[in-house]
Amino acid sequence: MAAEAIPDLIEVDPDEIVDAYATRGWGDGLPLVPPTVERVAAMLDTLGEVDADETIAVLAPRDGAATRRIIAVNAVLAGCLPPHLPVVISAVRALGDPSLNLRGVNATTHPVAPLLVVHGQAALDGGYNAGVGAFGPGNRANAVTGRAVRLVLMHVAGATPGPGDASTQGGPAKYTYCVAENIAESPWGGYAASRGVDAPSAVTVHCGEAPHNVHDMENATPARILDKVASAMTSLGQNNACIAQGEYFVMLCPEHAATISAAGWSRDDVSRYLFDRARLPMRLLREHFDNVAWSSWMHGLPDDALAPMTGAAENIRVMVVGGAGKHSSVIPSWGMTSSVTLPISP
Repeated sequence: MAAEAIPDLIEVDPDEIVDAYATRGWGDGLPLVPPTVERVAAMLDTLGEVDADETIAVLAPRDGAATRRIIAVNAVLAGCLPPHLPVVISAVRALGDPSLNLRGVNATTHPVAPLLVVHGQAALDGGYNAGVGAFGPGNRANAVTGRAVRLVLMHVAGATPGPGDASTQGGPAKYTYCVAENIAESPWGGYAASRGVDAPSAVTVHCGEAPHNVHDMENATPARILDKVASAMTSLGQNNACIAQGEYFVMLCPEHAATISAAGWSRDDVSRYLFDRARLPMRLLREHFDNVAWSSWMHGLPDDALAPMTGAAENIRVMVVGGAGKHSSVIPSWGMTSSVTLPISP
């Protein structure tokens, strides 16, 4: 496990570090920062009076214990700065929540990856990107925080491709998957507060697919924009089609959110509209799925009825991410998992 420092890797060629870790079955294949005793101690010192060896979460499938010290080692490996460590710790805490079902997330053949969304003051303090290109490269905080969580999953949870991560094809989000919520341009306030988390900073972990783009440059009414979102949600290839507890994260760009809000629509209005519009014929669903995990009332729908892509409007989560350009996105979940939103704390 990468909890130990390797004293002979103080300042050496990056290729040597990668090779040394690879021989131990560690690392993600990218260059690594040596987690020397000094670097790890300096990172932990920024947390204040906390127990560095307290278990934050026990992570499946290996049931490895993630302590603050072990998390700090992986944060150093990933290239994190001190403001990023409490975010990583809080994300690991969320991964340990039973409702997230980390064992299933890591064991499935689906290309699911935990998406981290940073909310509030921590996003500002840590330099996280909530605007243009938020899901893409070019921002250290987004890149290294998501990567640190992935390294924890590999080194502590044992989620290495094959024995611990059964994903058929994998996916680029398994390297790093982290953004910040664009609260400054959200007409509905912060997402964390809508989930009952009243804290200056919070983190959400949603285990899902890569973002599905929704393009609408033309329309100035909520329904026209959201009908395109609903279209992106209605696919037989998504796990949510046969698993009613699955969530959708709808990441609206600021311009789409402003248009929808200006018409008097609330965040909940968006969720309810998409619940009603993102539907497929029950006959079609029955033709394609023999094994389903639908809500009980869905089983009673006639073949000519339109069935929702998730069992409740509350499973459709809405927030604002990104910058100018009128592109939003939909992130379906793996299905047998629930997102977790927690205050950020060391």
